[in-house]
Order: sequence, then C-alpha cells, then structure tokens
Amino acid sequence: MNLDVQLDRISVAYGSVEAVREISLHLPAGKIYGLLGRNGAGKTSLLSVLASFREPTSGKVTIGGKQPFENAKIMQHVSFIYDVDYKDETDKVKAAIQSIARYRPQFDLGYALDLARKFNLPLDKQLKQLSKGMQSAFNVCIGLASRSPITILDEAYLGMDAPSREIFYRELLEDQGRHPRTFILSTHLVSEMDYLFEEVIIIHKGRVVLQDDYESLTSRGVSITGPAAKVDEFIQGMKVLNVQQLGSTKAVMVYGELSEAALSAVLRAGLEIGPISLQDLFIHLTGEEYSA
Repeated sequence: MNLDVQLDRISVAYGSVEAVREISLHLPAGKIYGLLGRNGAGKTSLLSVLASFREPTSGKVTIGGKQPFENAKIMQHVSFIYDVDYKDETDKVKAAIQSIARYRPQFDLGYALDLARKFNLPLDKQLKQLSKGMQSAFNVCIGLASRSPITILDEAYLGMDAPSREIFYRELLEDQGRHPRTFILSTHLVSEMDYLFEEVIIIHKGRVVLQDDYESLTSRGVSITGPAAKVDEFIQGMKVLNVQQLGSTKAVMVYGELSEAALSAVLRAGLEIGPISLQDLFIHLTGEEYSA
C-alpha cells in the first residue's frame, strides 16, 4: 500500500507557544525515517498531528493524498506508539495483545506473541504490574506486529535495557525486509540507532533544519586523526564539530565536504580520515549557535 506522507506548512500552537512552525515534509512510503530533535523541539507535537491525535493549528496533512483527521479508512493504516502509563490497566498482556489485534487490519497476532516471548514478557501478568522496561517492550511488540503501512514510534523504547533494545533493532530491520512499510522513529539515542535510518529529519525549535538520506549526511564531514600539531595545521578555517585528544594524538571532526585535493593533502600529511558521526552533526545543527 503506497501511503506517501505530505506535510504542508504545518504549525502547532498551544496558546501563545508555537511548538511547530510551518513544517513542510514529503515522506515517500517504505523508508525508515529517524526524527531527531532536542527536548522541546516539537517532535511529539508534529507526530501527534501526523497520527491525527490532534489537528494542526494551520497547514495541511495528507496521507496517500487524503486528509487523515477523522478519516477511519486512512487511520486504520497508521499506528502511533508512544510512552504510555499503564498504572490503571488490569488487562493481562496476552488479552491486551488479542484485543488490539481485532482493531488493526494488518496485525499479526502470531508475530506479536513470538515477540513477547523474545522480550520475556509474562503473558499472564496485568499490564499495570509490568516494570517500565517490560511496558516499553509491550509497546514495541504492538508497534512491530501492527504491520501498519505507517508505524510511528515516539520514544516508545524508553526504559528498555540494552539487550532488549538490540532485539528491537534486529526485529525492526528483519521485519522491514519481510513486510516493508514506513517507520518514523523519534529518538534521543542517536549514536545507538543511526544505522537503522534510511533518511534523517532534524528539527530544532519547531522548525526543520535538515532532511536528507543518512549516507549523504555522513559524507558532509570527516574525522581527521593524527599528531596534534599536524591536525591543527590542516583544520585551519574549517568548521570543527568535535575534538578529542589523547597524548600527542588528536581526532577532530570537521563539517563540510573536502575536495579531492584536500583529501590527498591529508593523506600525504600522514593523517587518517574517517566518517563523521550523525550524533556530532545533530549536536552541531541543534546547538544554540545554529541559525537556519
């Protein structure tokens, strides 16, 4: 099912506070998108509009060319998974999964129960009795097993320990291979999750500051490592994102593509060249010194 997402000049205001400011995005179907932004950047407000949890203050959203708000035919194909407090939920895990399956046309109940076993979820335990990590694992099970053409995960994995997150990442990639769909992953775990993203969207103070495919982004800068004096000489005039030094060896990440001549000069100087990290680029683009 081809459900491209189009956002045209979307704004979201809460009284006098504008959380999202005239964001326009085109998200072709079938990709894994990473939505990055600092706390308060407007990520959840933007996703809540996309999931039709609320209408935008201004602007237009279309999914598959149709407006999704109060459109049951469209919204049955969109799953919005976010951090939920289950303190009052008395349903047992298995019963809750079965209940959700009845309302999702693409939901794979067998896969959901298989995921529950992989995450060691106790099927006969009430949701409110689960630890925070187990509740997050439950959310992930629902999100993956929904097989919704548009699956949004807004920090839904908060609370999961590292081994559980690794299971989630592996399952996401494997199931994307079996059942391609659009994933939108909002996260603070940039360095841990960057390899999942096909395309990256960075928002800052309610505005999009960057949208590009992952490979293009990480080719926009390089890390240069070698004797500190030589590195310092070479990076004169460059935009430096990050500096690390151990003894006389220095590693510097610089932003901006280097010409072939510059790359050759680095190698002739005996310096090592490596890729830039998405996390350093994210920190740079969302720093207070950045202006669009």
